[in-house]
Amino acid sequence: MNQNSQKIRNIAIIAHVDHGKTTLVDGLLKQSKTFRDNQAEMSQHLIMDSGDQEKERGITITAKITAVQHEDYRINIIDTPGHADFSGEVERTLNMADGCLLIVDAQEGPMPQTKFVLTKALANNLKPIVIINKIDKPSARIAEVEDEVADLFLELAVHEDQLHYPVYYSVGRAGKAWEKIPANFEEEGDLSVIFDAIINRIPAPDVSIDKPLQMLVSALAWDTFKGKYAIGRITSGQLRPNDQVTLCKKDGTMVKAKIDNLMLSQGTERVEIDHGIAGDIVAVTGISDVQIGETIADYNNPVALPVLEVEAPTLKIYLGPNTSPFKGTEGQFTTSRQIGDRLNKELESNVGLRVKEEGIGFLISGRGELHLSVLIETLRREGYEFEVGRPQVVTVEKDGKIEEPIEELIIEIPADYVGNVQMELGTRKAELKEQFTSPKGITKLVYELPTRALLGLRDRLMTNTKGTAVINSLMIGYQPLGSSLAQTRNGVLIAYETGVTTPYSLQSAEARGVCFVGPAVKVYAGQIVGLNNRSDDLEINVCKAKHLTNMRSSSSDGVVQLTPPIIYSLEQCISFIEEDELLEVTPQSLRLRKKELDANKRKRNKN
Repeated sequence: MNQNSQKIRNIAIIAHVDHGKTTLVDGLLKQSKTFRDNQAEMSQHLIMDSGDQEKERGITITAKITAVQHEDYRINIIDTPGHADFSGEVERTLNMADGCLLIVDAQEGPMPQTKFVLTKALANNLKPIVIINKIDKPSARIAEVEDEVADLFLELAVHEDQLHYPVYYSVGRAGKAWEKIPANFEEEGDLSVIFDAIINRIPAPDVSIDKPLQMLVSALAWDTFKGKYAIGRITSGQLRPNDQVTLCKKDGTMVKAKIDNLMLSQGTERVEIDHGIAGDIVAVTGISDVQIGETIADYNNPVALPVLEVEAPTLKIYLGPNTSPFKGTEGQFTTSRQIGDRLNKELESNVGLRVKEEGIGFLISGRGELHLSVLIETLRREGYEFEVGRPQVVTVEKDGKIEEPIEELIIEIPADYVGNVQMELGTRKAELKEQFTSPKGITKLVYELPTRALLGLRDRLMTNTKGTAVINSLMIGYQPLGSSLAQTRNGVLIAYETGVTTPYSLQSAEARGVCFVGPAVKVYAGQIVGLNNRSDDLEINVCKAKHLTNMRSSSSDGVVQLTPPIIYSLEQCISFIEEDELLEVTPQSLRLRKKELDANKRKRNKN
C-alpha cells in the first residue's frame, strides 16, 4: 500500500456520449497490466459498463471508479456518464478528482454534453488534459476540432491557468495515443503518453495526512456479503479497519459508528487494505445509514464537509400502482408500499432524483426523459408493476412569476431534411439560433426551446429524417412559462370491450388507422389499441368474431392478411401519451390506456 499521497493521481474522464471515454478506460486498464494475460477482461470491450441497460444502450449511466498502478503511482480513474440526464452522477463524483481527461471526437468536435461536463470540471478547479480521439475516422477534422475546443475553454475557463492545457491524439479502439498527429495510424503505439501526462501534469491531491479525518461520501454500493459500501475520497487524515468514527448527517446530527472493512479499487474489483490516507478513494463498510453527501469524520473532532449541491430536476412524472383490469397478473411487486420502498432505496444512490407522494402513487422528478425511463425500465426488470403518466416540466417561481426550463437543441442532418425538421420545430415554438452546412452536406441547426417541447420530439425527427438525425440537447436556464403546445399526434383507437383480439375485427381497425396489437391478444375496455387516421379518438371493437351461417364454412373466406402491429419501446410509449392517458408497465407488457376507462364517463368529462 502506498503511504505517500504525492504518488496518488485522481482523474475524471469526461466526454460527450459515444466519444470513446469508456473504450479509452479499457485501454488504460489493459495496458497497466491490471489484469493477467489470461483474465477474461483482456478480451472484453466496455469493461466499465457493467449494468444490463448500459450494455444494451451502449452508454454509461452510473459513474464508475477504478484504479490502475503505473510504475509506483496509483491512478484512480472516475468514468463519468456523458448524458446530461445523468448529470447528478457527474456532479457527485467530480469532487473526488484533481484533474480530468476531456475526450473529444475528431469528427463531431465539442458537443452540448462536452460543454456541460467541462463547465462542471473547470468550476471544480480540475486540471484538464485534452484528448482528440478517433483521429482515424475518414471524416476527421482535427485542426478545426482543436480550434473549437480552444473556443470552448475561452468561454468556460474560470481562471487563466485553465487555458494552458496539453492536447494528445488517440485511436482509443486500438489503444494508441500520440503527442503529435502521426503520419500513419497503423504505426506502433500505446497509451504510455497518456499515463505520463497524468503523472506529470495532473497535480497530486492537495491534502493533509496529519489533520483529523474527513471523507465526503460521493457514492454508495451494495453486495450481499458486506452490505452497504460508502465510497469517497479521504480529504484529510487517515483511516483503518475497526476505527471509531463520527458520521455527520445532512440534518446536522452526529452519529457514532465503526468502520468494518476498508477497500481500494483495483481494476474492476475491490481489494481490502489495512490503511488509507488522505488523497485515496476508498470504500468502507459498517455504516448502514450513510447517505451520499454526508461526511465520515474524526471520532473526537468531527467537522462536516460542505454537502454536495446537485442541479434541480427538469421533468416530473406520475408513477403509481397499476389500476387496470389486468392488475396483479404479471408483476411480483404491485402495491403502493412496495413501490414506495423501492423508490426510497433508489433515492440513496440516485442523487438527481426527487420523490413526492401523490395520492396512492408518487411524483418522481429527474433530469430528463432518459433519466426517468432508465429508472422505469430498472423497476420493470425487478418485477414491479405500475402505471406512469405523461411527463411534465418542473417549473420554478422567481419574483412571483412561474418560469420553465429551456434547452439548447443541436440537430445535425443531411441537407435534404432541413425543411422537415424546421417545420416540426416550428409547431413546437422553437427559436432557430444558428444554421450552417458543412462542405460534406451536413446541416447543423441550433435551437432554443422549452423543455416540454422536447417530449416526443426525438422519435418524430428520427421518423422524418429516416433515422439520420443526430440530436443533442442541454438545459441552459429558465424563461417565463409560455402558452401550452398543441397536440402534435392524431387521436387514438380505443378498445370498446374486454376480450381477446380477432383477425376479423383487426382488419376493420386497420382501415381506420395503425394497430398497436396483433391477433389473439387480451385487451380491456379503455385500452389504446392503435393510432387513428384522424385527430379525434375513436372507440372500436377489436374482439368481435365473424359469425358463421349455415351457408358458409369457416374456411371459405381464406386467410385474413394483417399488417404487423407497431410495437413501441418504453421511451416511445412515454412520449406518446397525452394528459388523459397512462402507460401500464409490467415485467411482460407495456399497455397504453385512457386514465378513465369508462367511455360514458370520458364523454361527460370532455363536455
